[in-house]
Amino acid sequence: MSKTDTDKTKLRKRLNRIRGQVEGLQRALEKGSGSTMVLQQATACRGALDSFIAVVIEEHIRTKVMDAEDEVSAKFATEELIGIVHSYLT
Repeated sequence: MSKTDTDKTKLRKRLNRIRGQVEGLQRALEKGSGSTMVLQQATACRGALDSFIAVVIEEHIRTKVMDAEDEVSAKFATEELIGIVHSYLT
């Protein structure tokens, strides 16, 4: 299995965990769990998704910016990433 396949497998596993957390959040809401429980579950979901995003951003920087074939490609990848990060943070 290539590094790329291994990385994708890890990301898929991470997404499956996030899905499980979101489903747990949904069940908590359906059961009428208290706000503390719901907020704790929501915070866990957010943290897991933030972690997923960080891994994908790191992968983009390493493969598209640092290992770019030329300066133009690196600049394009950098601007692309800036746009994505900006939309995520605002």
